[in-house]
Amino acid sequence: MFSQTMEYALRVMVHLASLPRDAGAPTIAQIAVATQTPKGYLAKVLRNLGRAKLVISQRGVYGGTTLARPADQISVYDVAEAVDPIERILTCPLGFKSHGTNLCPMHRRLDDAIATVEKALRDSTLAELLADRTGSTPMRE
Repeated sequence: MFSQTMEYALRVMVHLASLPRDAGAPTIAQIAVATQTPKGYLAKVLRNLGRAKLVISQRGVYGGTTLARPADQISVYDVAEAVDPIERILTCPLGFKSHGTNLCPMHRRLDDAIATVEKALRDSTLAELLADRTGSTPMRE
């Protein structure tokens, strides 16, 4: 359901959120190793996250990438929208003019499912992912 790009973006964001504030800004190479994300693809993901103002990247000797705001102010939905926006079903995907925005039962239920996923992602912050101790810790063996 979610793209590989979304997976990589979430890995990066959870990793950055897990770092102590005084740890400095990790480089692309460091992030790639920590998140098991291909370095070339990571640059593209970071550009999209930067355009969405979710990360701040600085070039140069002391360069690196950090979260643009605290982890409790960044939702999983924010990350999804930055790299692979969730598409709702607004009109008949088959193009039936008689349906227009009045979706048939099948497409209405599919859109309802998408809405449920969208709400769950909006309601989940990076900080919550890291604080949830009911299962495996994100990005840690």
